[in-house]
Amino acid sequence: MIRAASLRARLLVGILAPVALFIVINSVSLYRQSLAAATTAYDRTLLASAKTIGEQLDVEGYDELASLRAIVPYSALEAFEADNKSRMYYRVSALDGEMISGFAELPFWRGRLPDRPPYSALVDFYDARFREQPVRVAVLLQPVASARGRGMAVVQVAETLELRETLVRKLLVDMLWRQLVLLGVIAGVTVFVVQRATQPVRRLGALIEGRAADDLSPIDAPDAPRELRPLVDATTNVMGRLQRLLDHQKRFVRDTAHQLRTPLAVLKAQVQSARRGDMPNEEALTEISATVERATTLANQMLSLAKVEQLRQQPESQTLDLGETVRRIALDLSPLMADKALDVELSVAAAPVLVRAHHWMLQELARNLLHNAIKHSPPGGALAVRVQAEEGQALFVVSDEGTGISEELRQRLFAPFAAGDPGSGSGLGLAICREIVLALDGRIALDNRDASGCRQGLDAVVHLPLANDNR
Repeated sequence: MIRAASLRARLLVGILAPVALFIVINSVSLYRQSLAAATTAYDRTLLASAKTIGEQLDVEGYDELASLRAIVPYSALEAFEADNKSRMYYRVSALDGEMISGFAELPFWRGRLPDRPPYSALVDFYDARFREQPVRVAVLLQPVASARGRGMAVVQVAETLELRETLVRKLLVDMLWRQLVLLGVIAGVTVFVVQRATQPVRRLGALIEGRAADDLSPIDAPDAPRELRPLVDATTNVMGRLQRLLDHQKRFVRDTAHQLRTPLAVLKAQVQSARRGDMPNEEALTEISATVERATTLANQMLSLAKVEQLRQQPESQTLDLGETVRRIALDLSPLMADKALDVELSVAAAPVLVRAHHWMLQELARNLLHNAIKHSPPGGALAVRVQAEEGQALFVVSDEGTGISEELRQRLFAPFAAGDPGSGSGLGLAICREIVLALDGRIALDNRDASGCRQGLDAVVHLPLANDNR
């Protein structure tokens, strides 16, 4: 398993790596500049040596007939040698390479002068080997004039590189230890700052780690940096959702145990009574079947209520046509409508009324509202169902001709197990509808329909947000 790098490690690498790279690049640049400056200084010394030799030349004759003479004691070069760490050699030649004075082993210069020489002289510098040693050579084309003639001499001065190499090593060592000290200081400061900067993260982690397993209360971290506030808020929101989910599960288990205890006790008593022969078998089976039916309905509605909460935690949904869903559920419930000989009026907008919802949620909402309306409608009564888009929302209205509800019952009718008629059901249908509507960011209301001071029935009104496709 690959472990993710810590925040501190990422910060340290992210800060120190560019700094180290910059120091390396800067060191190389400074080293090259220092080396170029040292080379220029030593080349200037070579040029001075060549000029000194050139000043000690004499000539007889003019141009091609000129005859050069040189009297250059070696002591003339000793002034330019430093601490006996380097040796200097020279050669004076005519333009055609004829040796005049100096070391004959030093090869004659065959190069060409640079287009833009660095000094106000006809000089060239190059690297070579002499007597198995690397040398730096300065070549000076020196005009020579006297009362008896005029000519041009080629003065070559070579110097071994011991002194230059010693200086280069000193420059490199001095620069490296200074840069390493600088890098160490920056690394130390960076580590200290990163440790201080990540301390709130470690403190927050310890705070969360030290909580009890069932502690999902909001995180209290008033001193958390602003950069951590989104993380703290998001974690608090997640804990809040988990707390609501756990509360719902506890409530579901508690309510299920409480509500199923009664029908199961009744069922047990009915079975015992049937075994003793207290009533005819057919009558006993009828009562047992009715009890099982009520318990089955209760269990299914409890599971539906739990499923609403489960789907609420899953944001995935799809765009559905509310009118088509209501039409399909009304067709499924048509046998119940026919049993009561209801006069049904289904009014669905021609254009699709699109909402974002889970398919099961929308079906369950329509099924429960229509089933309640059918159950509370008098035989032969009218039942009106209307679906349309109104003021940027989807409107779903179910109107029956029942007795309506009292104001006291209206306050608690959406609560679980709060049935208007204790013998008519478990009281979960409207609770399921309310949870579904809230999960879809809508609202639901039950309104009595009165006319001329007489109650005409009840309207169940649902408003849901329209999907973007429908706006």
